[in-house]
Amino acid sequence: MNQVIIRQGSAVVEQIPAPEIREGTVLVQVDHSCISIGTEISGLQTSGVPLWKRAVQQPDKVRKLMQIAAAQGLSHTRNMLKVKMGSGQPSGYSAAGTVIEVGAGITDLKAGDRVACAGAQFAHHAEIIRVPRNLVTPVPEGLEMAEASTVTLGAIAMQGLRRAAPTLGETFVVIGLGILGQLTAQLLKANGCRVIGTDLDKDRIALAQRLGMDLAIWPGEDSSAQAALRLTDGLGADGVIITAAAKSSTILAEAFRMTRKKGRVVVVGDVGLEINRSDIYEKELDFYISTSYGPGRYDRNYEEKGQDYPLGYVRWTENRNMREYLRLVAEGKIRLEPMISRVFPVSEAAEAYAFIQHAEAKPMMVLLSYPQTAVISGDRHKVTTNPQLSARVGMEHKVRIGLIGAGEFAKAMHLPNINALSGMFQLQAVMSQTGHNAAETAKQFGAVYAATSYRLLLEDPEVDAVLIATRHDTHASIVLEALEAGKHVFVEKPLALTRPELEDIEKFYADLPDGKSAPVLVTGFNRRFSPYAAKIKEITERRSNPMILNYRMNAGYLPLDHWTQTEEGGGRNRGECCHIYDLFTYLTGSRVQRIHVSHIDPATKHYTHTDNFVATMEFGDGSVATVTYTALGSKSYPKEQMDIYVDGKNIFLDDYRRLLIAGSKAKGLETKISSKGQRETLERFGEAVQGRTEWPIPLWQQIQASEIALEVERSLTKGMMNP
Repeated sequence: MNQVIIRQGSAVVEQIPAPEIREGTVLVQVDHSCISIGTEISGLQTSGVPLWKRAVQQPDKVRKLMQIAAAQGLSHTRNMLKVKMGSGQPSGYSAAGTVIEVGAGITDLKAGDRVACAGAQFAHHAEIIRVPRNLVTPVPEGLEMAEASTVTLGAIAMQGLRRAAPTLGETFVVIGLGILGQLTAQLLKANGCRVIGTDLDKDRIALAQRLGMDLAIWPGEDSSAQAALRLTDGLGADGVIITAAAKSSTILAEAFRMTRKKGRVVVVGDVGLEINRSDIYEKELDFYISTSYGPGRYDRNYEEKGQDYPLGYVRWTENRNMREYLRLVAEGKIRLEPMISRVFPVSEAAEAYAFIQHAEAKPMMVLLSYPQTAVISGDRHKVTTNPQLSARVGMEHKVRIGLIGAGEFAKAMHLPNINALSGMFQLQAVMSQTGHNAAETAKQFGAVYAATSYRLLLEDPEVDAVLIATRHDTHASIVLEALEAGKHVFVEKPLALTRPELEDIEKFYADLPDGKSAPVLVTGFNRRFSPYAAKIKEITERRSNPMILNYRMNAGYLPLDHWTQTEEGGGRNRGECCHIYDLFTYLTGSRVQRIHVSHIDPATKHYTHTDNFVATMEFGDGSVATVTYTALGSKSYPKEQMDIYVDGKNIFLDDYRRLLIAGSKAKGLETKISSKGQRETLERFGEAVQGRTEWPIPLWQQIQASEIALEVERSLTKGMMNP
């Protein structure tokens, strides 16, 4: 399907795979979408700014990048920058079309329904979009799709109005008469208010007056504040709504001076926010910020997970604002036709963006239209990105691998490693839930094709192995499907989040018929493959006594609503500390016998006890291992350290950058950057798939590390228990 992508200062139309339906979402074949002239053109222009200029403008990001380079090396940092700079970005956040498929859990919409959609993450300029239910609203009968495609802009204007809380007969000033200002003025009139508007563009003022605005403050007036007082009998406006955009705070100061005592000022546009106390103190003004479409915006539980706010407590959510705006347009209380400057076919998107930037008269609103043809038929979830690779000879000895889940970690770590091991691997496919990300990543890293359905990779005979880097709660099910499809599997940790999931994977291998080759399974427990772990193993392998191992994970704080803390991530014990349980298993080479878990009860809800615990494990060889996992410390201190006491030796591992050994002639180890074994893990996986070595991690050890994590989790939530 076609989608508009912003790349290095230009808008281009590219072929990408269409999204796949998911629970709680709808697939919509787009009829029209609305270009946000302010937001999107700003993004377009920013994308064309050279990196060094962006660095000057964003020093905080430069400092963060330098910290990453110091910790992970220039090569890793270069990979990150290459991915970010080379990637195009989707554009658009307001569209209307027809439902073509409904996901599980949605009962009030069906295929064929006409709907309007919002959301910068979802309602892109694309032929097919997937949108969560709370960002979709029905289009009233008789309302044209072109007009309905402005729904997001309408909801933004409506939320600004709700923040101002206008009442019948009040006088309001609207500063900035672009599309948001025009809609705001009409909404105020529909609410029974007297409306004064101002803009630097006289044509926009004239348009607003034709659409019902009462009075105007014309550019060139000696003082906008004085003009407002003159037009309000010297009292000042009851309120001012700012829909203009400017870096300066002058507009805000003017708005305060226009307002009567105990009036209110609402900022909708992007303006400077430096406030002079004297401008607001004497009048005791109320100052409000309007957050986009309304309550629910930026709340992932509302927008993506479908958790609505009760109407009795939150009357106007972003979805209800969208619906009400469309009703007003359908009833003729808001007139849009005079504001639609032009409609371009999506194939002419580049011309549409050029028109917006270079037209002699500033356009008010520009729409894109879409063909209503056979885009929904055929294999729409796959696009060939490098067709020449599929015919390349000499690939017989390589492992043809497909990536499932193209997130930031996969793009910064796994894909560069696959490319670095090009003598062993050929990247066959890249799958991501979002088509533009799949296509962009596939092009950048030389995959044959991009897909939005992982099952296409599992069905592809040209894929030998898959690397699974999706959200944690999907790992086990995809692993099992891949194994049943005969694919070798490299899965990022954790292997599973529940015991039944783990048991299903064990059962797969137990039930394999005698003589049938078992597909290789490797969980991304990379710590054991670091040069440091290899050195420790070498020193301790011929020990005559058990070991004491103390590991400290200074994990750093993560907000409790971060995805790793939710059901998607499974929490930090199962999602991250499983690394350490595997390392203990590797170093002892032994079965765990008992587990004891203690945790703190934080005095504030900023932290959780599942982020701050101590787990002690006793192994069959007599070794005792303890991990202290905490979010209480400073991120400026090293993240991971381990002390080992064995046979008169002390071994100290410092953040995978330094290894100190006392009581032995063995030499330590030191590297300039943290070396945690990610590339080595992938290389060992490839060797096993090629049949050159045994499995890098025996199945029982992968299962044990996962079982320890599950037992620790049970103890954290229900108290200490033995396995």
